[in-house]
This record gives sequence, C-alpha cells and structure tokens, in this order.
Amino acid sequence: MNSAIELAEEAGQNGDVPVGAIILDPTGNLIAKASNRKERDRDPTAHAEILAIRAASAAIASKYLDNCTLYVTLEPCPMCAGAIVQARISLLVYGTDDPKTGAIRTVANIPDSSMSNHKLAVLGGILESATKKQLKSWFLKRRN
Repeated sequence: MNSAIELAEEAGQNGDVPVGAIILDPTGNLIAKASNRKERDRDPTAHAEILAIRAASAAIASKYLDNCTLYVTLEPCPMCAGAIVQARISLLVYGTDDPKTGAIRTVANIPDSSMSNHKLAVLGGILESATKKQLKSWFLKRRN
C-alpha cells in the first residue's frame, strides 16, 4: 500500500485527485502501477485502477488477472469496481472508504451483487489514516 500512496502523491502533485494503484501477480511480483490521470489526460476513464488493470493485462497478455491483488488508496467507484470484477482480480485491498461514490462497500456493493459474475475478496481500511489524510490535505489545498 505504501507504493500506491507514493503514486497517489504523484497524481496530486500533477493536479489529479491523489489515488494510486498497484497490481501484484500471484507470486507477489509487481506487474502494474498507475496513478489518477483524469486531468492530465483529459480522460474520464483514466482512474488509477483502470490504468493499472490495462497495464497488468498487457504485462501478462491476458484479460483475466486471476490470483492477482490490486492495492488502491481509495475505495473504487462503480466504473472501477466493474472493471475489477471483469478482470477477475482475486483480492482488492484499499485504503479509505469513499462516502460519495464507493462501490465496494460504502455506497454500493458491486462485487457481492447478483449482477457480478465474479466474487473477490476485499480488505478495506488498510493504512486508512494515511490515505484519508492524503486526500483531505489535497482537497483542502485545492479549495483554498
């Protein structure tokens, strides 16, 4: 999660909401990393999770990321939760809940819903204080 936090810091310094994501293969090797790039790329789909999933799929030459673990600093939104399910990621680890658009546990629960064709394990609240502080600090600076 510390690597994802560093990537989130990079995103924040470049004008994007500070969210970072990394994906590890089944043996624990880093196969992808990304930070939010919505503002930089002018692309509404350039969330850290989506970019990391694309990179991981390219790295292993498969649309399925079975037995891979995704670490992300903020609870994924509905778009990212759908992509995580479609990629068949086995474990999602995230930092802080998203009370506005969290689609894993907070506002909605896409992975456990009847529309999900894949179930994944989820660990939330990992390094929560650090990830929450990072986000709050970024938004406070942005508003001032």
